Amino acid sequence: MDKIRAKLEALKTEADTAVERAEAAEQKCRRLEMELASQEQEMNSLKNKVSLLEQDLDKSDTAAQEAKRAATESANAQTTTDGLLKKVSLLEEELDAAEQNVKETVEKLRQVDVKAEHFERQLNRAEQERDVWEKKYEDMKAKYDQSQKDLEELGRGLDSL
Repeated sequence: MDKIRAKLEALKTEADTAVERAEAAEQKCRRLEMELASQEQEMNSLKNKVSLLEQDLDKSDTAAQEAKRAATESANAQTTTDGLLKKVSLLEEELDAAEQNVKETVEKLRQVDVKAEHFERQLNRAEQERDVWEKKYEDMKAKYDQSQKDLEELGRGLDSL
């Protein structure tokens, strides 16, 4: 009888441990899902920034082309030409800065994509581990239920003696 109680106690402890680990895995899964959502938001934000920078780049390209065209048309007026050349130079610098910013943003976006893939893999592993723990929990619960039935039958058998 003591062996059965000890075994039941061990099974209870094992089942409790399995439940705790399953809960911990679920918490970790939720945390990873939240991190993934955060990374996705950051990625969307960076995509929007890239889109805006591309629009700015297009505007800068257009402005630079217009400034160059105006410089060639106003070759007669040296002062006007000098002013337009300065504007073109500034626009080209802005264009260079915008291109550098686009490159940095694209690199950050790539890093975010890599992180997102990493978190997806972690999430998949966590889900697989959770499934394994759930299966173990189901098995342990079935064993526990069977042990309870056996114990009840044994108790009835002892009572009938």
